[in-house]
Amino acid sequence: MKVSKLLAVTVALSLVFVSACAKKEGATNAPAGEAAKDDKKPDTVKVWAYPVHLDYEKEIKELIAEFNKQYPHIKVEHEVLSWAEGPKKFDVSLNAGDPPDLYYHSVSGHYVNTGLAIQLDQFLTPEIKDDYLPGILDLGKIQGKQYGLPLTAGQWDWGGNKRMLEEAGVDWKKIQEKGWTWSEFREIAKKLTKKLPDGSMQYGLVTDGTSLDFSQLITKNAGLVDVLDEKGKFIWNDDKILDSLKFIDGLMKDGVMPKETGGLNPQQRTQMFYDSKAAVISKALPYYDTIIANRNKDIDAGKVKGEKIDFVLLPVPHHENAPGKTYVMGEGFVMFKQKKDKGEQHAKNVFLVMEALSGAKAGNSSNELNLPFVRKSQAKMYEGKGKAQKYNWEAAQNFTKSTISSIENNLDVDKSTKLKQFQEQVQKPTFQALFAGEKTPEQIAEEFKTKGKQMFGQ
Repeated sequence: MKVSKLLAVTVALSLVFVSACAKKEGATNAPAGEAAKDDKKPDTVKVWAYPVHLDYEKEIKELIAEFNKQYPHIKVEHEVLSWAEGPKKFDVSLNAGDPPDLYYHSVSGHYVNTGLAIQLDQFLTPEIKDDYLPGILDLGKIQGKQYGLPLTAGQWDWGGNKRMLEEAGVDWKKIQEKGWTWSEFREIAKKLTKKLPDGSMQYGLVTDGTSLDFSQLITKNAGLVDVLDEKGKFIWNDDKILDSLKFIDGLMKDGVMPKETGGLNPQQRTQMFYDSKAAVISKALPYYDTIIANRNKDIDAGKVKGEKIDFVLLPVPHHENAPGKTYVMGEGFVMFKQKKDKGEQHAKNVFLVMEALSGAKAGNSSNELNLPFVRKSQAKMYEGKGKAQKYNWEAAQNFTKSTISSIENNLDVDKSTKLKQFQEQVQKPTFQALFAGEKTPEQIAEEFKTKGKQMFGQ
């Protein structure tokens, strides 16, 4: 009797051991790029995204549902963060060593510096690489290594009120096609600036002074790629930066920009454009075409009060001795591990999710945002389904013929960190002082030289 019981226990333990080995082999021997299957414990992949467009939350749910039909053993938990609070939440999680597996953002040297960003080259198949249009994957690289899969190639442009432009005799179609110089814009902006019958002002240009956007767009169109060049050399110390400062100072003195520009935030800037208090807005995205079209519908329905606007996408004016450039940035998913690394198979599973959220059907984001597609499969799937005005869509395509992107992708971590410090501690406050007339272009140019030497040793 005792022998029978001992034999039964031995057989049972053997079966448990064999079963455990089989499960272990199933996890380690799963084909590359395929999910290891464990019916009892699915692998959980955490995704944090943003409302890329108005219906993105619905879209990402559909993409995940379709993914789960093919990979039911990978559980995708997603959260759509707010643009206002999301970055703070992510920074806290990253600093704690527990970031989400996938995060929607442009790539950053800071992420690489943490040691938690995962290099993607090991996962990229020739088919995936070939599907991306030329130059797009470079937008997700840091020093030549792939850390992000771009979902969109966003543009920073300017925009105009079609009625106001035409009333002033501005040939906006010619500007969309050939661009405009600083001197040409300055003369046009004067024509667009006037006092309205109710005593309020219509300004030729409105921007905000609380972000870096305006100064970045102006200086990039003066022949300056950024504060630093691609090799990390400080370049805001020559006549190009002084010319940029003088151009902005001239616009303020002409009265084509509000006196309170330095204190305006992006929301206030946009509201002035909506309220027909400004003919041109910096910055504007191609997506404004859709946003303003929806606003016009709300005005027709009585939900919103105001004048309907016909939106015109415009290039940023450029220095007479420098070509016009369109600032393009790749935004998509970046892949992370945690301090408690979940292993190689988990990383493979995360990449499967990443590709599903960046593939052909994910091209709807570019379609909704009126942006050129980043992948061939996306362009094919959404051909003829664009939502932008034909002239704005063609303009967005035309602007991509001469682009400039962030130099952070080429900088080492130390230079990238110092660049951000310069932008926040020097660039932003000095341009606010310029808007307010508190400092002259010459004074600011000298301050840039001094601070550049202090921070970059150049």
